Amino acid sequence: APPARPLSPQEPSLYTVKALLILDTFGQRLLAKYYDSTFPTAEERAAFERNIFSKTHRAGGEVTCLEGLTIVYRSSVDLFFYVVGGCQENEVGAGGRGGSPGSPRGLADVPVLPQLMLSAVLTCLLDTLGHLLRKGVEKRWLLDNMEGTFLVVDEIVDRG
Repeated sequence: APPARPLSPQEPSLYTVKALLILDTFGQRLLAKYYDSTFPTAEERAAFERNIFSKTHRAGGEVTCLEGLTIVYRSSVDLFFYVVGGCQENEVGAGGRGGSPGSPRGLADVPVLPQLMLSAVLTCLLDTLGHLLRKGVEKRWLLDNMEGTFLVVDEIVDRG
């Protein structure tokens, strides 16, 4: 058999989720799962979570590119849900240039395939939590059912 060739940056990979975060309205972590070494220390993870929250908690969008990562996010009552993946610059359209490295960019600047996969993960998470909690997905219900929430996250994302 011929040797397996490595994936080129344009080929999709199922290993696109780098992190999954649930933060409250103050930006405090309720759940965070990191699937690679992009943020190896607790301090780097906390700083990233503060940065992502400060850039997105007032924004009306659902996707951004920040610190070289694609971030798909939604809010639900008093929670913010984030799915973080790689931001493959070579897949960005002509409008993908501009802005500082740490600044959020528009929807047109984010690669389409990773964005769709990350959006599907986020939608699945919110739908499943809604069924599990049998109520609106809000902080009080989430905290009361944290073991179920961890199970849902583990079943949706397996090692990124």
